[in-house]
Order: sequence, then structure tokens, then C-alpha cells
Amino acid sequence: MTRRSRRGNGVETAVIPNLHALYHRVDEIAIRIMTAKGLLLLRVSLGIVFFWFGLLKVIGVSPVANLVAVAIYWAPPGVTVPLLGIFEVALGIGLLTGVAMRLTLGLFWLHLAGTFLVLVFRPDIAFQHGNPLLLTVEGEFVVKNLVLIAGGIAVGSTVKHQ
Repeated sequence: MTRRSRRGNGVETAVIPNLHALYHRVDEIAIRIMTAKGLLLLRVSLGIVFFWFGLLKVIGVSPVANLVAVAIYWAPPGVTVPLLGIFEVALGIGLLTGVAMRLTLGLFWLHLAGTFLVLVFRPDIAFQHGNPLLLTVEGEFVVKNLVLIAGGIAVGSTVKHQ
């Protein structure tokens, strides 16, 4: 039984315990949904990003085509950019479908590790004034891949033996 008394502002004290209980109930439901669907949504989101970004490279409208061309300077960009796009589309399909996840994630991590080569071989593109703490737009684009790698690790933690 809740105690009902009036405060100076006219609000019943029973309202506060009810709001507290409602908050915890909503919180528990949200946690259950996130636990049940979070990693699936992460895998699908990664798949969409890779498929989309890869497709942009394949059709020749990627905003990072120049970065790819400069980073992979030893090969002709007319070949490397579309090939990288096809590879990313394949990774996207693997992530979207969940098929061959061990292979898909291995290639996913290899690809993302490769993006960090820009920081090593072309620091002039990634850093302002040679300072590794001052990233350029391209440097930020590369460093944000740490989040994609972490997402891939989270997805990989659920992969069963295939």
C-alpha cells in the first residue's frame, strides 16, 4: 500500500514510486530488445555500409576514390578503385546474409587493417603539419575505422563454428 499524502505543491507521493517503477520497466524492456537484436543490427549495419561504399567505388562516384588512388599509388586507380569496390560489395553481402562469417570477418579485418597503411605510407595526407594528433579529413576517415573494427569484433564474438 502506498502512502498518499499531500505536499505543499499538491503532488501525491505515490506518483514518484510509480514513475520510478515505470522507468525501470521500460529500461528492462529496452535492455532485453538490445540484447536480443543489437548484434544482428550491428552486423546488418556494417553490411549496408560496406555494400553501399563499395557500390559507389564500382560505379565511379565514390568521394574517397582519390584517397584510394593516392594510398595505393603503385597500381592504376582505374583498376584498384573498382576492384576494391567489388571486394567491399562482397564483404557487405557476406555481412548482410551472415553466410561464411568467419571468412567474411577475416577479410573484413584484413581490409580495415589495410586502410591504416595511409597513416604509414602517406602521413602527409593523414596528418596536419606532420603532427599525428592533428588529423586531416582523410586521417579522420581512416581512424574512424577503429569503430568498424570494434563492431566486427563484437559481431565475430557471436560466430559459431561453421
